[in-house]
Amino acid sequence: MSMPVTPVRPESPAEPPHARAFLEGAGWGDARIDPLPGDASFRRYFRIHLGEKTAMLMDAPPPHEDPRPFLKAAHYLVDQGFRAPKVLAENAEQGLVLLEDFGHQRMRDHLDVAGDDEHAVYARAVSVLAELAEAPAGPFDPYDLNTYLREAKLFTEWFCVAHGLSVDDDGFEAAWREVMAPVLDKQAKMTGGGVTVLRDYHAENIMLLGDVAEQGLLDFQDALIGHPAYDLVSLLQDARRDVAPELEAAMLDHYRAATGVDEDFLSDYARLGAQRNAKIVGIFVRLSRRDGKHHYLDLIPRVWALMERDLAHPALEPVARWMDANIPGELRSTGGATAAEG
Repeated sequence: MSMPVTPVRPESPAEPPHARAFLEGAGWGDARIDPLPGDASFRRYFRIHLGEKTAMLMDAPPPHEDPRPFLKAAHYLVDQGFRAPKVLAENAEQGLVLLEDFGHQRMRDHLDVAGDDEHAVYARAVSVLAELAEAPAGPFDPYDLNTYLREAKLFTEWFCVAHGLSVDDDGFEAAWREVMAPVLDKQAKMTGGGVTVLRDYHAENIMLLGDVAEQGLLDFQDALIGHPAYDLVSLLQDARRDVAPELEAAMLDHYRAATGVDEDFLSDYARLGAQRNAKIVGIFVRLSRRDGKHHYLDLIPRVWALMERDLAHPALEPVARWMDANIPGELRSTGGATAAEG
């Protein structure tokens, strides 16, 4: 299998092209523009200061970036009463968006120093997902079988190739088709074909706005219409932060009590957990081998451990059987992180 190469972003000036004229038109012409660190290849963020006021400037320059999916999702969320940042000004053609500033306090940062708040903070984040499940589905594409399969195949395309494994690709796809069929069946029966799925809902993309009860949403530009368990997996099986199994179970109980979903929901949660974790393992290896971001490999053992828990569920038997036949035990016990750097 070939490994595609994407261009590395060249050094860019401190201020985006057209930023001054854009800010002038938005009433922020005299503002100071401070760049923020980021991990994306082309999208950048800046904090804008004008007296006591601050805002965020997104630079998503075409043709490499397109801010329109972000804008569509932001407007939908705000219109439905969710705390996405308000759009203060936009110029999609230039890739510039001025946004409400949610400050510095990420959920993860807060919990690193205030662990006693963990249950309350997670409960509020889960309640947001329960509210999102009750809202009308947004104007987004469906999370369909081809998308689930394409994501799951990142595991074989990157992790397996990185380790020189010759695996049964056809069997891998067949196993996932069987496992995901009940998920897609349930999505199809939901009003609107499912619920809005933000797809990257975790402790580093949730901001605390004053206290634990008010939480701001970030990084939702890839929203789709899918199964409500997906964002719960993203939150409770976090690739970047340990979530105790006891807390995970308590939050699943909280969600089920808030929404009335039945016991079978937990089977879909395991299915989507295994699918997402397989995808993430592939993505982290890709970030290392293609983009030189080797620190992501340190996260793979946690993701592997989460995936093993999901694979133990009876609903994952076809995929678990494929893993047993194709992935050596020593790679599964360690996540194979170091060797994947290549």
